[in-house]
Amino acid sequence: MKKSRKFLGLLLIGFVLFTLTACGTQASNTTQAKPSASAQSKVKVGLLTGVGGLGDKSFNDLANDGAKKAESELGVQLKVVEPPDLASEESMMRDLAKAGNDLVIVVGFDMAEPLKKVAPEFPNTKFAIIDAEVPGSNISSLVFNEHEGSFLVGALAGMMTKTNKVGAIPAMDIPFLNRFTVAYAQGAKYTNPNVQVVVQPIGSDFSSFNDPAKAKSIALTMYNQGVDIIYHAAGGSGSGLFEAAKETKKYAIGCNSDQDYMAQGLVLTSMMKRVDVAVYDSIKGIVDKNFKTGTNTYGVANGGIGITDMKYTKDLIGADKLKKLDDIKKGIIDGTIKVTDVTATTK
Repeated sequence: MKKSRKFLGLLLIGFVLFTLTACGTQASNTTQAKPSASAQSKVKVGLLTGVGGLGDKSFNDLANDGAKKAESELGVQLKVVEPPDLASEESMMRDLAKAGNDLVIVVGFDMAEPLKKVAPEFPNTKFAIIDAEVPGSNISSLVFNEHEGSFLVGALAGMMTKTNKVGAIPAMDIPFLNRFTVAYAQGAKYTNPNVQVVVQPIGSDFSSFNDPAKAKSIALTMYNQGVDIIYHAAGGSGSGLFEAAKETKKYAIGCNSDQDYMAQGLVLTSMMKRVDVAVYDSIKGIVDKNFKTGTNTYGVANGGIGITDMKYTKDLIGADKLKKLDDIKKGIIDGTIKVTDVTATTK
């Protein structure tokens, strides 16, 4: 009997120990289920597009592409907002900073003045701005040598024109966009001294970046007047140019992103402005704790500016002209070709 009681006592002690061990293990599992330190400290990024918004198949979409790539590859938490008008830019920029984003990226030179006000209010937040130079210890200015790429596509236009008359459609007549058109004209005359360059802006405010109908009307008028190649620097309005090119079977040149597909065989090439790369680089800098403030320039030499591989027009253009373009690119990089930058004296 005593032996039985002793045996039962041992069983009871074993059961208690087993229960405590099991509960301890369960508590440990609950702790492991909590978010990891890395998940809790995930980098937060806010992207404020230009007024034209997403869907422009140009710089806003490129900025979004770079941010989405960072979201996928670097695991950042991304918030994208689109301002309905210029007046809302400052408040939306401030809201993104208040939301605790580690980095706020703003797209467009029109964001410069709002950023000058907002950035000092949030010294612990990093900011990056596309297409403008804004001083500040927490600001990275991402600028592009668009004039270099515009010279390249102008050189191609000069070689390809049959009428010795080419055109350019900027959104507005302002120094920033004149940087595109002046270099385009310089490039065209570099390869064809007899060429005439016709330039017609779309309008005088930022709605001009999203007015395809007006761009199409201007392009049709140019084509009817003997222009046989037109380059645009007009954001989302560029789709209107491509519609005009398809109607008239004349040539066009895209801008900012690869727009060759928008009128296959008629878009000779597109001037590539790698806003996506600049945005991705900025986000990666935050993730790697190597964010570069100050002015960061993207040009032909570092792959930030260039032209497409001319998938649909390579055979049309021909090997000799492609070789000439490659030589011009090398000349821009080594400095033997000096491309005019009309903003150089106004910065």
